[in-house]
Amino acid sequence: MVLIPAFIGLLLSFVLTRYIAKLMTEAGIIGKDIHKPNLPEVPEMGGLAILIALPVALIPVLNGDVSRALLIFLLFGLVGIIDDLTNMRQLHKVLLSLLASSPVLALALSGRLNLIIFSIDLGVLYYLFAVLFITGSANLVNMLAGFNGLEVGTSAIILFFLGLITSGDARILAFTGCAVALGFLWWNRYPARVFPGDTGTLSLGALIGIVGIMGKAEIFTAILLIPHAIDFLLKTRIRFAGRSIGRTQVLEDGTLKAPPYPSFLGMIMRAKRVREYELVAIVWGIEILLGIISLLLSA
Repeated sequence: MVLIPAFIGLLLSFVLTRYIAKLMTEAGIIGKDIHKPNLPEVPEMGGLAILIALPVALIPVLNGDVSRALLIFLLFGLVGIIDDLTNMRQLHKVLLSLLASSPVLALALSGRLNLIIFSIDLGVLYYLFAVLFITGSANLVNMLAGFNGLEVGTSAIILFFLGLITSGDARILAFTGCAVALGFLWWNRYPARVFPGDTGTLSLGALIGIVGIMGKAEIFTAILLIPHAIDFLLKTRIRFAGRSIGRTQVLEDGTLKAPPYPSFLGMIMRAKRVREYELVAIVWGIEILLGIISLLLSA
């Protein structure tokens, strides 16, 4: 039953992404690809295709819990749309994310938190944990971004491994989300022909958090989000003011010069001279390694 929604999601996302990209171009909703020497213009808010494709793909398996999960996914997409159009302050984005996570309170969840070697029963406090977990996941994925295929590619990898680890509704959500992300990635890979915008990154990040909660795979989701968490912790040192400090520069040979502030991607750029697609491939490789580790720990 997993294959049907996944196939529908892959096909819909692939077709809709090109259509949405064309609409955004005609509407003038475009951005500059700042990591290319000629700064090409690329349509933004392509994540609308993801917001449409996933719910439609899940119609054959729709039930109460899947519907509630989709509500959270769509609410985060709405927060992303608002942010793409208005460039919200980070604090406002987090507060709206907390509201968007609140439908998780309607799910019948076990309060037990599995920490691999032992577990703890949080009881009713688990619902507070779930809201914070989904909010954190969405914003972490949204933050580790800015390069062709990075956010969508890492999300697809994370959802794939979560699909292998979980079962039931969580597995269906994970594999369908992975397929939708892959359909979008065809157009978003280097050189990108569309950007997901916060519309896409927030919703995919929220989906990762939802799958982790519904599949009781919280610790494995956290492992898969280690690069994102490192990036977050490094950026707290500059209070997330990276844009005002400086950006990643593209050198004459096409390699990248790290921005003048601490970040996970900057660490890679300082350790090795890389081009954009090489940087993204390294992060994908790290995610695959973390996925294999998570899979082994879950066995």
